[in-house]
Amino acid sequence: MDDVSAPITPFSSAAPVAPLALALESVTFAYGPTTGPASRRADLVAHEVTLRVARGEMVGLLGPNGAGKSTLLRIASGALHPQDGRALIEGRDVRRMPPDELARRVAMMPQDFAVQYNYTVRQIVELGRTPYLGSWGTLRARDRAIVDEALAESGLETLAERIFADLSGGERQRTMVALALAQQSPLLLMDEPTAHLDIRYQIEVLELLRRLNQQRGLTVIATLHDLNLAARFFPRLIVYARRIVSDGAPTEALDEATLSSVYGTPVRVGILRGDERLSVHPPVQPSAEPQAPDAASAPSTLARQLRAHVIAGGGSGELLMRALADAEIPFSAGPLNVGDSDSALAERLATLTLMEPPYAAISPEGLAAARERMIEAGVVVICPAPLGPGNIALLDEAHAAQEAGARVILLEPGMGVPPDSGSLRITTEEAGLKLVQARDFSGRGRAAYEALLVGGATWVSSTTAALRRAQAERE
Repeated sequence: MDDVSAPITPFSSAAPVAPLALALESVTFAYGPTTGPASRRADLVAHEVTLRVARGEMVGLLGPNGAGKSTLLRIASGALHPQDGRALIEGRDVRRMPPDELARRVAMMPQDFAVQYNYTVRQIVELGRTPYLGSWGTLRARDRAIVDEALAESGLETLAERIFADLSGGERQRTMVALALAQQSPLLLMDEPTAHLDIRYQIEVLELLRRLNQQRGLTVIATLHDLNLAARFFPRLIVYARRIVSDGAPTEALDEATLSSVYGTPVRVGILRGDERLSVHPPVQPSAEPQAPDAASAPSTLARQLRAHVIAGGGSGELLMRALADAEIPFSAGPLNVGDSDSALAERLATLTLMEPPYAAISPEGLAAARERMIEAGVVVICPAPLGPGNIALLDEAHAAQEAGARVILLEPGMGVPPDSGSLRITTEEAGLKLVQARDFSGRGRAAYEALLVGGATWVSSTTAALRRAQAERE
C-alpha cells in the first residue's frame, strides 16, 4: 500500500502482560538520505510504530510486499537503527547492548541464508554458539552438547554430517531453527520461514516452531505471506503496512475490509465448508456488503430471510457464525451483551443481532425478541457458552420456541463425536449434560438442557455437523 493514510481503523488489543520480550516505541524509519524528517520521506517503511510482545508469544507479521515487515524485524534485532523511537529487548535499548549480549537475547533468521563453502549441518548449527565462545573461539564440551540437543530438537540428527547446500528447502529451514536453538536466545525473529517451500515443508517448519514455543517458551515473531497458514499456527497476528493496521487473534486481525484495503484486492474471510478453521480466500464475486434489516422490520420480512438463530457468548459462537456466513445462510444472533467477544463478530455477519447493555441480564424485551427470531428462523443452534443466571432464561425461551415448532441443535465440541457421524441423541445425553454442568454457574443449566432434549433437541459435536444439521432441518 502506498497510501499510509488509507481509512483503515486498527483493531484494539489488550497489551500483553509483562515481562516483555520485545518493545518498539514510536519507531519511525526510512531508507535513503538521512536529511529531512523521516516521517515525510517517500522511502518511509515504519511510521511511529509502537509494539509490545510478551515472553512466550507466537506472533505472525503479515502484509504485502514492500510493506516494511522485514525492516521492522531488522530494527527489532538491532541490525538497523530507527531515525526516531527505539527498540528494546527485555526492557533494554538494543543500541546500548554489546553485540555478544544482544546475540544471546535475540536470534535473527533471514529469509535467505547461503554459504560459499561445503559446511555440514553440524557446522552451521555450531555458528549459534559464537556469542558464547571465549577469545580462542573454541567449542567446549558444553557447547557441543547444546549443539547436539539443538540438532535433536529439530529432527536433524541423521543429517548432521550432510552438506548444508545439498539439503532440501525444508531441511535448510530446520537447520536455521537449530542454529537459533544453539544460540539459546529466548527471542527468535524469522523473516519468511516458509518462503519457497512446498506445503509439506511449510507445515513441518511451522509445527516445529509451535512445539518449541509451547514446550520451551520460545518467543517467536515471523513474517509470512500465507494468511491461512498464519491463522492456523499463530495465536496473534499483526497486519502491517508501514504501520500496524490491525493486531489481535486471527478472528480480529484478519478482517475483510482491512485485508481488502491493505492488499488492494477483495477477499473473503470465513470458514470453508468441511473446515473449522479461519480461512482467507477470494470472493466468489465482488459485491457490496449485505445490509442488515432494521430491528423493527416486519416479521414476514425476517421470516423470509432467516434460516437459523444462534445463541452464543464468550467466543463460543465464533466458528459457527463464520461457517454460516461462509455458507451464505442468513441468521440472527443474541441477545448478546455489548462488549462480549461474540457481539462484534455477530454484528458483522448476522442478518440481525439482538444486543443488551454490558454485564446486564437479558431484559424481558430482549427475551421476547429472541423467541420471535427463533420461531421465524425455525432452527436454533445453542453454542457452549458459560451459563450464568443472566442467560439461563434464554434457554427457556429456546424451549418455548421449540414448542412452537423450531428445531434446536446443541453444539458441544467436547463430546468428541466424529464430524462425519452426524449427530447422536439419547446415547450421548449424559456425556453432553456433564459438559454442560462443567460450565454452569447458575445451577439450572442441566435442567434447561434436559427440557430441550425432551422436546427433541439434537446434540452435535462440531461446527461442520451443526452446519449440516441446520441445512437439513430447513429442507
